Amino acid sequence: MAGLKAVLLDIDGTLIDSNDAHAAAWVEAFRGAGHDAPFDKVRWLIGKGGDKLLAEVAGISSDSPKGEAISERRAQIFREKYLPNLKPFPRVRELLERLHRERHRLVVATSAPKGEMSALLARTGGAEFFHHAASADDAEQSKPDPDIVNAALRKAGCQPDEALIIGDTPYDIEAAGAAGVGAIGLCCGGWSRGELRGAVAIYENAADLLARYETSPFFTRR
Repeated sequence: MAGLKAVLLDIDGTLIDSNDAHAAAWVEAFRGAGHDAPFDKVRWLIGKGGDKLLAEVAGISSDSPKGEAISERRAQIFREKYLPNLKPFPRVRELLERLHRERHRLVVATSAPKGEMSALLARTGGAEFFHHAASADDAEQSKPDPDIVNAALRKAGCQPDEALIIGDTPYDIEAAGAAGVGAIGLCCGGWSRGELRGAVAIYENAADLLARYETSPFFTRR
C-alpha cells in the first residue's frame, strides 16, 4: 500500500487477550444490579462500546443512573480482578516495533474509556511505539459507528486512504468501512474469518501477521 502513512490499532482482543475478561466483568456487574446477562450474549458484543452493550443486553441507557452505576462497577471489577493478569498475544511488541520502524504512525483506536485505555496499552509491552490514541472519550458514538476511527485519523493527520486499521471484531471492520479505511482482521479475539468478512486481509494473530509481513498490505519495498 504505497500511500500508507498510519496504522490504527484496536487493543482488546487484537493486541491483548482480554475479551473474555471484559465479558466476565460485565456479567458480574449486571448480576450485581439484578440482571441476568448470559456470558455468551455479552461476549458477542465485546468490541462495541459500553453504551451499546448496556442497551442491547438489558435495555438500559448508559446515561441513566442505573447504567452509570453498572458501568462504574464493571470498570472496578475489570481493573481489580482481571487487568493485572492480562497478557499480550505472542509477538505483539515485535509487530509494533516493525510497524514503527517502517515509519508508520501508530494510533490507538479503541472503544475503551481513556483511563482504561492507558492501562491496557501498558500491558501490550509496546506503548512507546504509539504516536497518538483515540478512545471512547474522543467519540460521540462508539463502534461500530465510525467516530473513533475518524478521531484516530484526525490525530494521525491523514486521510482514510492513507491508513489501515487492525482489529479483531466485526465492529472494527464495520467502523473502518464506514470511515473509508481498510481493515486488517485478526481472529485471536474470538471471531472467525467468515465473521470478519469485509477485511482487506485476515490473519490468526499478531505472530501470523508478522510471519507473513512481507506479503501483507503493510510492507513497503524500499
